[in-house]
Amino acid sequence: MSAHIVFIGGGNMAASLIGGLLKAGHPAARLAVAEPLAERADWLHRTFGVRTAAAAATLASDADVLLLAVKPQQMREALAGLGLRRGCTVVSIAAGIRLASLARWLGDGVHLVRTMPNTPALLGAGISGLYAAPSVPEAARRLAEYVLGAAGSCVWIDSEAQIDAVTAVSGSGPAYFFLLTEAMREAGVKLGLAPEIAARLALQTFVGAAKMAEDGAAHGTDVVQLRANVTSKGGTTEAAVRHLENAGLRAILAEALQAAAERGRELGELLAKDAS
Repeated sequence: MSAHIVFIGGGNMAASLIGGLLKAGHPAARLAVAEPLAERADWLHRTFGVRTAAAAATLASDADVLLLAVKPQQMREALAGLGLRRGCTVVSIAAGIRLASLARWLGDGVHLVRTMPNTPALLGAGISGLYAAPSVPEAARRLAEYVLGAAGSCVWIDSEAQIDAVTAVSGSGPAYFFLLTEAMREAGVKLGLAPEIAARLALQTFVGAAKMAEDGAAHGTDVVQLRANVTSKGGTTEAAVRHLENAGLRAILAEALQAAAERGRELGELLAKDAS
């Protein structure tokens, strides 16, 4: 695919997508980044060979895809006076900025897609939830998935409101695993292990379990079955799992994700008010 893809904002997520696109064979000449910080723009150019400019308006006019990767509070200013061509696919990875706000700022004639990636995208192992209104054509959806797919896998959701659920599950999700790794590491030290040994055991256990879960999914084995496979009757794993279940682990996680989703809605409402 030789679409002309322009990024507004050259932060870590944009860099991960650019790197993924180049690795997939997308020509550097068909990528450009609007980045006002000169040092960052120079790094992007030296690292990826892409064209850069301080002002988005100098790059965006002939874009097939415009990817919005600036902070939500900077979005309105960043989009002022762009002059996008009709039919441009605009993909926003900015948390909280609703499609209605983007439509007001950009006007008619562009195809809007909202998405929530997560930080493993920096390693090409991310997952993004995407939403577009039913009126957005299939070609625009394919373009959005092509760009986000450069840093991992993609799933399409049925309503924009579900972006908050995506944020709670996968957007914020890596932090939950980091917290569990941290807690297991600390517990191992309390059991008498050296800190570096406890840390290595906890981390590699999560890495290995994730690989098993991924392999299981590819072969039709659900994580419920994988858990059962390692939970021998009357064994050590059963004792630990029973304790976690009795302590309300599932309810705690459900409440935590609910809190994240509610906060996402609150931030979206605040940003929508600011955008009006």
